[in-house]
Amino acid sequence: MSSEPEVQKVRVSKLMSVQGICSRREADSYIEQGWVLVDGVPVTELGTRAFPTQKITLTRQAQSKQEASVTILLNKPIGFVSNLPELGYRPAMELIKPDTRFEGDKLPLRFSATHLRGLAPAGRLDIDSVGLIVFTQDGRIAKQLIGQDSKIEKEYLVRVEGTLSAENLAKLNFGLSLDDKPLKPAKVSWQNEDQLRFALREGKKRQIRRMCELVGLKVTGLKRVRIGSVMLGKLPEGQWRYLRADESF
Repeated sequence: MSSEPEVQKVRVSKLMSVQGICSRREADSYIEQGWVLVDGVPVTELGTRAFPTQKITLTRQAQSKQEASVTILLNKPIGFVSNLPELGYRPAMELIKPDTRFEGDKLPLRFSATHLRGLAPAGRLDIDSVGLIVFTQDGRIAKQLIGQDSKIEKEYLVRVEGTLSAENLAKLNFGLSLDDKPLKPAKVSWQNEDQLRFALREGKKRQIRRMCELVGLKVTGLKRVRIGSVMLGKLPEGQWRYLRADESF
């Protein structure tokens, strides 16, 4: 019986991720460095467990590291993959270098090689799609954008060929299934005579293209223009900028 409460304990790194303190990978790094406190007591051993009701805090060192983390917005061109290179295609992160920084980025932050360490895409964008993609060193932002419970809306302009009835437009908004699972409600409307505007709160692989196929449309161009409240704006294709302190998803 004495071991029963122990079963209710959860790894501290998982609790930190669930509570949005940082990613699990960051949590392990902070624990190893003694930067994590559980009820005010330092935790230094990986795999340490705690009750969900216990208070987890970070030392000033960990907080400073989080504050120094950067998040980068890139306008991805066609032909680049979001994550690891595949089939000989180049990863979009190769475009993050000093000479491709957007001239309109007025943030007084000098580009440094340290900004590429631990930088990872928070979400994906198909190789044949263009537009806004986020790279971040901050596990809190990654969880916000791609965590299982993420409710961040993403907006796309989608050029299509074919005929779309009012009934099928209604289905694009709600009523379609992919992979034998019903899709969450979307916001789909005509932007102009050959372009639709999609706003989604989920991101199944090639979701928009597959949705369009289900109603007899062919996608000829797809551009992501917004993630949450952060807009692509005037960021040129193939260029990047830093996320500003006054911006949040």
